[in-house]
This record gives sequence, C-alpha cells and structure tokens, in this order.
Amino acid sequence: MIVTTEHISPMIALIAGFLILVLPSLLNYVIALYLIITGLVGLNAIYHFVG
Repeated sequence: MIVTTEHISPMIALIAGFLILVLPSLLNYVIALYLIITGLVGLNAIYHFVG
C-alpha cells in the first residue's frame, strides 16, 4: 500500500482522537499538532516540498 496525502490526514485524526480520549489534559496540544501537521500535508500536496 502506498501512503499518500489522502491516507495521512485520517490516520492523524484517529491518533489525535485516541490521545484526547486517553489524556484529556492534552487537548490543546493535540489539536495544535493536528492542525500544524494537516496544514503541512496540505501544502506539501500543492507545492511538493517533500519528494
């Protein structure tokens, strides 16, 4: 299976959801990291920063 940008975003969302369920005190950090990673993945799909 080849992992593309369409696969990464849902995987990150699942990981973030589990972290929020297990450690609710990390909510702000998990959301911030999710938004940053999703934004970088989206920009990479447009501008191809990483091969």
